[in-house]
Amino acid sequence: MTARSKNHDWLALTVEAPLDPDLPICDPHHHLWDQNTARVVPRYLLDEILQDVGAGHNVVSTVFIECGAMYKADGPEALRVVGETEFVNGIAAMSASGMYGKTRIAAGIVGTADLRFGDAVGAVLDAQIAAGGGRFRGIRRAAAWDADPAAPKHRTNPGPGLFQRDEFRKGFAQLARRGLTFEAWCYHRQIPETTALARAFPDTTIILNHFGGPVGVGGYAGKAEEVYAEWCRSITELAGCPNVVAKLGGINMEVNGFGWHERPKPPSSQALAEATRHYYEFTIEKFGADRCMFESNFPVDAVTCSYTVLWNSFKRLTSGCSAADKAKLFHDTAARVYRL
Repeated sequence: MTARSKNHDWLALTVEAPLDPDLPICDPHHHLWDQNTARVVPRYLLDEILQDVGAGHNVVSTVFIECGAMYKADGPEALRVVGETEFVNGIAAMSASGMYGKTRIAAGIVGTADLRFGDAVGAVLDAQIAAGGGRFRGIRRAAAWDADPAAPKHRTNPGPGLFQRDEFRKGFAQLARRGLTFEAWCYHRQIPETTALARAFPDTTIILNHFGGPVGVGGYAGKAEEVYAEWCRSITELAGCPNVVAKLGGINMEVNGFGWHERPKPPSSQALAEATRHYYEFTIEKFGADRCMFESNFPVDAVTCSYTVLWNSFKRLTSGCSAADKAKLFHDTAARVYRL
């Protein structure tokens, strides 16, 4: 029996049939965890994600992104993160058996490592690759931090300027030689730091998560136009780095300030598309469909809407796109970047 989200009854107030249900999708950004009481979905394991991807959209594969799940309880501190990859690779192996349907869950795995260890992080990266059983693709080490106390700091407590620190960059240098990608999770005022990192390491593929996290709470509340203008300038600069690709999604969290979770009922896919269209269209314009991929960010974005409604919103946003661009945005870019 699948676990229910804390907001299950609320989500059930907005139900939609899937649009364009035959369009192949690779969901390149989701999590798996258990006993995560801080989230609206405390348990998201194989049964739960299968329920979402099996609700009507043609999700053929997914990529797991690290979330601090199932670290080892003992052993060397630096290597405890490998427990997460072992855990996810087991779920991926179950899915690959074909017993649970056509979707290949966690066909690609992105784990983590503390790149501040410098050259010594190489041993952790090698252990992660080994634990991934041929599925390990990259690292995420979040920089998400803002001086505004209302903007939640990432659970790893990165502090300001993580991507600029010498020890971090020494560790980052270990990625390219192993063919590993890097997921950049930051807030919008940190996008220039991501640009500097991309320019310093042109041989490493960097994937910008969640549009670079435009913040809409605290001191940023009521300043959506100002935030968007600053974000546009930063995204334009970042798009000039050919080694950077962008994930389109993850903008329905509380930190983004739309306040969907405070409304009497969840937004429709049309409402989501209308409210956020400018972020999607600007990013696609600057990066091109070859360097953009839609992401669910589930189950985090379940705070706002169902999996089906979310992907419907993406399909509404691309109603005017060519079939070739749709294929790239929904599947091909992700499959290429993550070597699926």
